[in-house]
Amino acid sequence: MREGALAATVSDLVEHLTSEGHDPILSPSSGAAEQIRLTGAGMRPQQIQSGDLFIAVRGARAHGADFIDDAARSGAAAVLTDAAGMAKVRDALGYSIPVIEVDRVRDAAGPAAAVIYGTTATSDPSLFGVTGTNGKTTTTYFLRSLLSAVLAPQGRSTGLIGTIEIAAGAAPETSERIASDMTTPEAPALHGLMHRFRAENVAAAAMEVSSHAISYKRISGLHFDVAGFTNLTQDHLDLHGGMEEYYAAKAELFSRSRTRTSVITVDDSWGHRMAAEATGRVITLATTGTPTDAHWSVTDVEPSGLGSAFTLSSTHTGERIRTSTALPGDFNVSNAALAAVMVLEAAADPERPQVFARGEVVRALQEQRPFDVAVPGRMQVVCRQPAAIVDFAHNPDAMIRALQAVRGPERTGRLILVIGAAGERDVSKRPTMGAIAARMADHVIISDDDPHGEDPAEIRAGLLDGARDAISGGDLSTHLEEVVPRAAAVQAAVDAAGPEDTILLAGRGHEDHQDVAGERVDVDDRVELARALTERGFPCSGFAPGSDSGQGVGS
Repeated sequence: MREGALAATVSDLVEHLTSEGHDPILSPSSGAAEQIRLTGAGMRPQQIQSGDLFIAVRGARAHGADFIDDAARSGAAAVLTDAAGMAKVRDALGYSIPVIEVDRVRDAAGPAAAVIYGTTATSDPSLFGVTGTNGKTTTTYFLRSLLSAVLAPQGRSTGLIGTIEIAAGAAPETSERIASDMTTPEAPALHGLMHRFRAENVAAAAMEVSSHAISYKRISGLHFDVAGFTNLTQDHLDLHGGMEEYYAAKAELFSRSRTRTSVITVDDSWGHRMAAEATGRVITLATTGTPTDAHWSVTDVEPSGLGSAFTLSSTHTGERIRTSTALPGDFNVSNAALAAVMVLEAAADPERPQVFARGEVVRALQEQRPFDVAVPGRMQVVCRQPAAIVDFAHNPDAMIRALQAVRGPERTGRLILVIGAAGERDVSKRPTMGAIAARMADHVIISDDDPHGEDPAEIRAGLLDGARDAISGGDLSTHLEEVVPRAAAVQAAVDAAGPEDTILLAGRGHEDHQDVAGERVDVDDRVELARALTERGFPCSGFAPGSDSGQGVGS
């Protein structure tokens, strides 16, 4: 049994799934089968330990029940699957193991794991979820930093679940880190993390919630104290098909059954629509343009180092809170404002036992600079002369924001940009990204991102076509070239740069390897950039492969 596991029985599981409307069928149905104790859950045979529930889901290439022999050898005590999986289990094992059959296994996986791991609507940790196209990672880092500032004096810890890492500990800089291979883990793994967080005294956790996670039911059985919405722009249309479907996936997070308080950024029409259609307690935030009738607005934005100072103004109370972020770009003001309002509103929720006092949040915002935290691969500054920055921008809107941020009025030199695009993803955005690059940068180097199983040359061709059309149609003088592999493209950018220029490596961010036809190719933009700059005699921070060390934006 896992340390501290709650050990729900098969009977407990069947009862809960029945209450959730899944109409489970238990076979064999006997007192002995129903009293079997379950101490964990997993969807992959290699994750299964003795006493676990094996959740066998139909996949694109195979059914999870095809691997029931492996799961049984690892100690699976019961199986949750569909009718097809039931037949496979019985063919392989007969009636030696209880099987719970439901129609929608993915829908049932989260509630099942919740029973086993003891996740309830009021159990720790207090969950802060962030969704949207851009800004999720940075906002969750900001959230965790602010939460740590108010919880550390209580001796409580914070957690983080996202694209870059899963982490838990008293402070972000000293916490235990677990590598993350997807933005949001599968439901059984998430509920297992909630159990682990409780064991490690984690009072609050910030989580990225991707549209994939919502569509694939990875957050089933979880309850969010606060969920935040950043923005919605073109991305992931290979999965969703169109913007309406993409929006609908995101909107599922903001229902009263899943989230107590929704904080919606209303800087565009998608945000206004999300706020109008969300159910439960809805708080709106306007971060750009003229303040509206939103509950909170960002005002008085001023430069502060590479970042910005700004004021959060409450429309209803007149309260004004001055704070700042060290990360460049107006979009990082938006990210910081969203994190701040999410924590402020958590403290103000009259229906939830307060984990911290609102006054503590205000003091942390005004005095402790929680948004100076460095975010790996998100506007990460590697050198200052020339300015050399690595960012994860990999869709049209994110590219525009990143290029605007690094092109600030204080920069007088040229802007040198390295970009690529991921293979087997939304093809339609490639020419758009190439056109944006040509219009906003002085020197554009097209290279590879993650080709996956697609021909890298065809991916680059889509970007090049858009860039060439923009150059010819706009009579631009942009210098355009194609350089592969990625490390050579980074070297070419540094070779072309002078001290007054700016280098932006976009698209890969924190990633330390590429997937090329299933083969791992080790390359980290930050490491390559630091090495090339150092060899040319430019002062910059040092990076080791796999490291997130470096100057950061606040140094």
